[in-house]
Amino acid sequence: MLSLRLAMEEPLGDGTELVLRHRTTGVERDVLLGTPGARTGEATMAVSLAPLRLTAGRWDTYLRRDGRRTRLRSIDPGFSLDHLDAYALCERTMAYRSYRTRNGYLALKIADAEPAAEVRAIWFREGRFEVTGLLAFTGLADDDVRHEARLSLQRRQSDDSMVRASATVQGVRFHAAFSLVDVLAADPEGSGTWEPSLEVEGVARPLKLGSRLDDVDGKRRRLHYPSARIDGVPIRPCYTADDELRIEVGG
Repeated sequence: MLSLRLAMEEPLGDGTELVLRHRTTGVERDVLLGTPGARTGEATMAVSLAPLRLTAGRWDTYLRRDGRRTRLRSIDPGFSLDHLDAYALCERTMAYRSYRTRNGYLALKIADAEPAAEVRAIWFREGRFEVTGLLAFTGLADDDVRHEARLSLQRRQSDDSMVRASATVQGVRFHAAFSLVDVLAADPEGSGTWEPSLEVEGVARPLKLGSRLDDVDGKRRRLHYPSARIDGVPIRPCYTADDELRIEVGG
């Protein structure tokens, strides 16, 4: 549901439409708005997005009146970590998010959604790598119930190299850690990229670790973590272009 509060020089008239335009393909979806005879300069409305069959991507918003189309400006950054946490508790196949563009316009970002382990903090401590976060889109309740869980690291260049460690999941909050020495011992070549995943009791398949429920796009370019050295070998966390977490070993 897209909720809007508009301040206008002219009231919404009969036949006014909200137009959503896909930035890449140019496909448009429109919703009829308007209150005939209204004289107020403000309007509050809620638009159901599900019937519009919006596809993944970024959608710009417009108002169309009398054949003229005006792009909607926004003074709302459209970001709240608390709201995103609550949104992530439901099981979803599509994720919707409103935001303000760099030029100050309202836009929607829509992405395919699947259950995932949303990373909130990572660090090295006493020869271990530790990660905490939130289980997103799993449908599990945010309560005190503990779930059996296990963190796995799979070396992408090999199907055989694997490191596993126990993890703690309480409600939808998780904490996991693994020994960096164990990673080196499982890596015969001393270099490579490892992909972490979290197996949780009650969730059908392993959850990828990533970070998408925030306002930082392009973490691979923006976030640079210091590396730890174990027996002279550098190990550091990083993100892919899709904001999934990876562990890089070696140069």
